[in-house]
Amino acid sequence: MNAAQIHATFKTALQFLAAGQLKKAFEKTELLVDELQMGEYSDKLNDIQQNYSFLLQYYVSGVQDPQRKSVYNKLVARTFSLNAELREELLLRNSSNFEYTQKRYFPFSKKYRTPSELLISLNYFHSQWALISKLEDSHEAELKRLRSNYETALNELFSIFWLSTRYQAEEKALFAKIMQDDYPGWLEKTLVVSGIMMNLWRMFDESKLALLFDACQSGEQHTKQRALVAICFTMARHNRFLTYFPAIRNRLVLLTDESHIVENLQNIFIQIIATSDTDKITKKMKEEILPEMMKMSPKIKDKLENDNPMGDEWNEENPEWRDMLDENISDKLKELSELQMEGADVYMSTFSLLKSFPFFSTLSNWYLPFDSGFSTISELFRNDDKSLLTAFVNNNVMCNSDKYSFCLSILQMPESQRGMLKQSFKMESEQMDEMAKDEALLTPEITAKNISKQYIQDLFRFFKLHPQHADFSDMFGYSLILHKTYLYDILGNNDNFKESIAEYYFSKSHYSQALEVFETIVQEVPASAALYQKIGYSHQQSSQFDQALAAYQKADLIQPDDLWTLKKMALCCRMAGNYGKALEYYQHTDFLKPDQKSIQMQMGHCMIELGKFKEALALFFKLDALEEEDIRVWRAISWCSFVSGNISQAAYYSQKIIEAEPTATDYLNAGHIAWCGGKLQEAIGYYQQNISLQNNKELFVQNLQEDKPHLLANGIDADEIPLLLDALNL
Repeated sequence: MNAAQIHATFKTALQFLAAGQLKKAFEKTELLVDELQMGEYSDKLNDIQQNYSFLLQYYVSGVQDPQRKSVYNKLVARTFSLNAELREELLLRNSSNFEYTQKRYFPFSKKYRTPSELLISLNYFHSQWALISKLEDSHEAELKRLRSNYETALNELFSIFWLSTRYQAEEKALFAKIMQDDYPGWLEKTLVVSGIMMNLWRMFDESKLALLFDACQSGEQHTKQRALVAICFTMARHNRFLTYFPAIRNRLVLLTDESHIVENLQNIFIQIIATSDTDKITKKMKEEILPEMMKMSPKIKDKLENDNPMGDEWNEENPEWRDMLDENISDKLKELSELQMEGADVYMSTFSLLKSFPFFSTLSNWYLPFDSGFSTISELFRNDDKSLLTAFVNNNVMCNSDKYSFCLSILQMPESQRGMLKQSFKMESEQMDEMAKDEALLTPEITAKNISKQYIQDLFRFFKLHPQHADFSDMFGYSLILHKTYLYDILGNNDNFKESIAEYYFSKSHYSQALEVFETIVQEVPASAALYQKIGYSHQQSSQFDQALAAYQKADLIQPDDLWTLKKMALCCRMAGNYGKALEYYQHTDFLKPDQKSIQMQMGHCMIELGKFKEALALFFKLDALEEEDIRVWRAISWCSFVSGNISQAAYYSQKIIEAEPTATDYLNAGHIAWCGGKLQEAIGYYQQNISLQNNKELFVQNLQEDKPHLLANGIDADEIPLLLDALNL
C-alpha cells in the first residue's frame, strides 16, 4: 500500500466502526495488519475478533448479559486504537510526509541516548545557571555555552513527546518529573504539553490523553492553559470515538467539576471560534485599513513640508491636518482599536511575512513561549533596562510567535537605530510594565485568558504559515464544530455555558452554528421571547423564512405586540411572497406606533404587490405631503402610477427622480414610462443610460422581460419588444 491507500483503508475502517458495522471494520483492519506483517498486531486483532464472536454467540443464544454494552464499547475502543497504531506504523514506513520523515530521522539525530540523560542535562543547566548568575565575575562564555546546550535539549524534549509512537516507562517518568511543581524549568513544561498535543493530533492514544489531563492540574499557568487548549483540539479531532473510553469521561467530569476550569474552557472555545474570522480580518487589514493609512501618509507629508513652521506660530497646528486625519483615518483607526479590544487577531497580516528567520526552521520554536533569554534574541535584553522594547514584548496583544518575529526583525536594524528604539519612551514603558503586573495580581483570570489566546494564535500561525503546514491536518478546520463535540456536551451541563457559546456564534454572524446551539437550549430550558427572536433572526439570515416566521410567532406569543418582532414577521411573509399577511403585520405595527414612515412605505409596497393601487397611492401621496423631497416616495408613486396605468402622473414623478439622484433602475423605469407615453426616442435614451450604468446588456434584457406584463398592460405591442432590442443593438 502507498500512503494514500493506507489513509483510505484507515478512514473506511473508522467509518464502519462509527456506523456499528464491526465485522466490516475488522475486514479493513485486517488489510492493514496483513500489510504491516507484525505478529503483535495480528494477535491484537484476533483477540478483538474472538471476543466479538463470543458476544454475538451469547446474544443470539438469548443469554442476558448486563455487561454486553460495556464489552461492546471496549471492543470498539480497542479497534479504534489498533487502527490508529497500524496507520502510524505503516505511514512511518511509506509516507514522505514531513512528520514521518522527522520520525525516521529523529533516532539518528538525538544528542541524548535516553530520556533520563536528557533530564539530567536539563537539571544541570538550571543548577549551574542559578549558581554562575550569582557570581560577581563575568562568565559570559560559560553562560552562553550552557544556554546553547539547554536550547538543544529543549528541542529534543519536544521531539520525544511529538514523535514517539508509544510513551514507554522512561518517557512517562520524564513527564512526571518535569511536571512536578518544584521543577525549575517552565519552558520544558509548556513544550512537553505541545509535543503531546501534536502527537495526539497525528494519532489517538488514550494514555497520552491522560497525560494532558494531568497537565491541566499544573500550578504553572502557561502549562495549564496550553493543556486545556490541547484538550479542546484533541477531543474535537477524535470526537467520534471518545464515548467508548469511560476513563476519558471520568477525567473530564472531574476536570469540569472545578468552576474556574469551566470558565477557562469557555474562554478557549470562544477564542478558537474567533480564529475563523482571522482570515477575514487579515484581508480587511491588507485591503482596507493599512492601504487607507498608507494612502494618507504622503498627503500629510506634503502638508507638513509646504508650511514654514518658523515664526510666532511655531506650535500652532494646521487644522487642515486634523480634518484630514479625522475624515480619512480616524474611522479606520477606531475600527482597528475595536478589533483589538474584542481580542481579534489583528497582527496575522503584519507578521506573516516575518516567519522566514532561521529561528522558525526549528519546529518546536513555533510553540515556544516568549523568553527574552533565548539566545537568538537575548542581545536585545542584556541591560535589563525599562525600554519601549521591553514593554512591547511583555504586552498581551501579540502572541509569542509574533514577539519573536518582532525581536528578530529589530536585530536586522543598524545598531544606532536599534539603540534609539530601545531608549525611547522609558517612562511610558515603566507605566505599562506596572499596569501589567497589577492586572496579573488583581485579575488572574485575565492572565489565564491572555495565555490561552496567545497560544491559540501561535498554533494558528504554525498551521497557516509553517513551510510544511500542508503536511499537517489543519487544527482550525475544527473551529466551528466545537459545539458538536463530546467535550462540549459535558461542559454544557454547567450553567450558562451553552448560552455563552450560542451568543458568541450569534454575535459573530455564524448563524447556522448559533441555530444548532439555540435549538438544543430551547429543548432544555423555558425559552424566552429573546431566545426565539434570535432563533428567528438566525433562520432569517440563513434565508429560511418559514422557520424564521415560526420562531418569531413563538416570540410574539410570549411577548405580544413587540414592534421589532412584528416587523420581522412581516419581512418573512414578504420574502415568502405572502403579501397579504405581511400587510396585516405592518398595519398592526402602524396601529401600535402610528406614522412611522418606514412602516408605511412597506405597507404601500405590499399594497402594490396585492394590486391595491389606489390605496397604495393614497398612502404614498400622504407621505409625500408630510415630507417633501423624498426620492423613495417619488419612486413608489411613479411605479404605482405606471402599473395602474396613470402614465402622465408616473412621468411627472419619474422626471423629478431623474433630476435628483437616479439609479440604473430609475433609468429603466423612466424608459418604460416614456415608451408607454409614446416618447420612443426618450425611452431609448433612458435605456442606454441604464445599460451604461450596469455595464451588463444581459441584465437589461432580463429586467425588460420581467417587466413585460406591465408594458403590455400599458399599450405596448409584444412585437415591438424585439424591435426595441435591435434598436439598442441587443
